Amino acid sequence: MSNIFVVSRKQLWLFTLLVLIIILAAASLRWNHVRTASALQQESRVYQLVTGEFKTKTDDGKELEVYRFDPGSLVVNKGEHVELRITGINGKSHPFVIQELGIKGEVNKGKTTVVRFTADQRGTYPIVCLSHTSLTNGGPMIGYIVVQ
Repeated sequence: MSNIFVVSRKQLWLFTLLVLIIILAAASLRWNHVRTASALQQESRVYQLVTGEFKTKTDDGKELEVYRFDPGSLVVNKGEHVELRITGINGKSHPFVIQELGIKGEVNKGKTTVVRFTADQRGTYPIVCLSHTSLTNGGPMIGYIVVQ
């Protein structure tokens, strides 16, 4: 005796609906995976900087003190999302400006200041400490962001 299966239109409709749901679920999972991967590309690239100090004495005994951002230069790519984490190591306070990017901030000793921006334009952008602008007051304290 052989078995004969009779498929009704209702069963065929339910089977088609089930296959369609499985295909949509697989496509949704794939789409979410692609979105997650592209979201990772949009994360900021983090750069760590510190405030440093150099001291020395001249031949006549005069003490010289100079502050700096370290590293002194950062190279970033155009279009990159950048996060600067500037930690105050030496000096009580370093108010600073990145004029061309419209950024102002202040780094205090023992604390970290976070600055975020997107490097939209190629060029060299100085980070200038407003307290240490010349040799007479421990400067010039300047760092550079180079956007390629």
